[in-house]
Amino acid sequence: MSTVPDANPVQAIFEQMRKGMGHVPPAIEKSALVDPGLLVEHMRMRAYTLPVDGALDEHTRTLVYLAAALAGTSPACVQAMTAKAVRQGIPAAKVLEVVHIARFAMASRIIGDAEPIFDALAGQAG
Repeated sequence: MSTVPDANPVQAIFEQMRKGMGHVPPAIEKSALVDPGLLVEHMRMRAYTLPVDGALDEHTRTLVYLAAALAGTSPACVQAMTAKAVRQGIPAAKVLEVVHIARFAMASRIIGDAEPIFDALAGQAG
């Protein structure tokens, strides 16, 4: 890794994104226009979160990120990770299983979130 800073870090980041996902998400492009430092900081955090020598392989990382994006209702991230999964050649069956798991997790969340309702109604049952 070079210790010489890139003269145009935003363009370097854009190229990295195009290589990994096939495109630069519109929100990233827009953020770079108004606050390039935010984008640089975001990518610094990405390097910490997704280290080159991390424990997970690249396909697993993409699928975990996709599941988190689905559960977190982030359409831009869902689109970006779907494009990345396609570029990586991840089989459709694996991508769809992630959708099913995320859907089940969200449905399970509703049951957990409804616990106060169940408590209140259980007190009325009788």
